[in-house]
Amino acid sequence: MSCGKSVVALLLGSLMLAGCASPSLTGKTYSRDEARQVHYVRYGVVESVTPVVIEGRTDGIVGSGSGAIVGGIAGSNVGGGSGRAVGAVLGAVAGGVLGSKIEESATRKQGQEIMVRLDNGETISLVQEVEGGQFFRPGERVRLLQSGGTTRVTY
Repeated sequence: MSCGKSVVALLLGSLMLAGCASPSLTGKTYSRDEARQVHYVRYGVVESVTPVVIEGRTDGIVGSGSGAIVGGIAGSNVGGGSGRAVGAVLGAVAGGVLGSKIEESATRKQGQEIMVRLDNGETISLVQEVEGGQFFRPGERVRLLQSGGTTRVTY
């Protein structure tokens, strides 16, 4: 592979990894839209905690787009004449599929399903990302913050 193609592949790979970053789903992370909004507060006690996996992004174009570009460049080096064009197309398709899988894997998160008995007697379940490897524990007193359709469990 020539130096120019190596640089292009390196840059596209870097862009692909940078684009795989996804917003945090922890109890302490707020989106810009949630800032300066009223959050309703309820209190309760953790009944149980179950480890879960929060699927990664599959709707982004960064992984599939970057993969298609890298695959197309790599595929265009196969064969000669019209074979190069076919190689580029096949490489782009394969790279797009592989890039999408890489993006999903890179954005997958460790989560926890938290069952909380609220002070009013109601029991609810909520899934959120684990922060710093720290799971909630049964018996802990927690607060639930709700704004719009978003609810989070915090201490």
